[in-house]
Amino acid sequence: MPRPAPSVASTARALRPGGATRRAFDNSNPILRRPAPPDESRQLYHSSSRTISNRAVFQAPTPVFAGAQREFVSCRNVQRGNFSTSQRRCRAFKTVQEADSRHRGGGPFSWKAGLIFIITGACLSIYFQAEKARMERKRIAEHTKGVGKPKVGGPFNLIDTNGKPFTHENLKGKYSLIYFGFTHCPDICPDELDKMATMYDLVKQNMGNVIRPVFISADPARDTPQVLRTYLDEFHPEFIGLTGEYEEVKATCKAYRVYFSTPEGVKPGQDYLVDHSIYFYLMDPEGDFVEVLGRNFTAEQAAKVIMDHIKDWKGPLDKN
Repeated sequence: MPRPAPSVASTARALRPGGATRRAFDNSNPILRRPAPPDESRQLYHSSSRTISNRAVFQAPTPVFAGAQREFVSCRNVQRGNFSTSQRRCRAFKTVQEADSRHRGGGPFSWKAGLIFIITGACLSIYFQAEKARMERKRIAEHTKGVGKPKVGGPFNLIDTNGKPFTHENLKGKYSLIYFGFTHCPDICPDELDKMATMYDLVKQNMGNVIRPVFISADPARDTPQVLRTYLDEFHPEFIGLTGEYEEVKATCKAYRVYFSTPEGVKPGQDYLVDHSIYFYLMDPEGDFVEVLGRNFTAEQAAKVIMDHIKDWKGPLDKN
């Protein structure tokens, strides 16, 4: 008479630890049948496990002793179906750390590795942006130097507010910020000189005494040394005012590519306006042109551009 198939209850009793009817290796039970271990000399120590809600349950690694070599086995129970028995799958690890990392789901990619990757990428991005800006400033400075006759700037002979000669040689040693205007300007020149005072103070505060603020009059007929001194003191006492003969002023404006125009046939004492370019000219300590700053720059933005150029300067710089 054929043997009846084992019931679910008998199967459950067979799986209980210490059960009287435990038949885990009973080959007559097709549900519980599984092959014997390949190496009978190995002794596998592990605690019994249970299958919860049809999900795999992981157990702590269990040591296996095989001669002088020690391995760690990680086992899990996998339940197939609602009433079938659990099948045990094991995997050996060489070290406890390897087994622990397997159970923690760890690996080379973790939140710490991701955070380090993001921070490193941000730092590299900032560095490359700063380096790109520095190379652009260097390109501008080298391009404006040229070879032979300079494109902007050159020799000039004027006088300062004390009536003493002042030439292009007096600009060397420090950076120079030069602006062309006239004292009778109703609105633009005062606004630009206020901006120039702020730029000068910011640069001096952060970089030291490394720059000269220079105002060159484009109206020498009315801007005498005394008039210039009184006018510039209203904006900043350290501004250097320059004027001179008409032909000398005209030659200086031409050297700096500055446009200016005075009306013809003006009678003595008659008021008039002078058309002129509205730019700040930055010159390096060797008297070479560096960059032009227009009205589109705020005082803070222009000061930052100047300070960046000063930081890039590798030659001698007078700070007295």
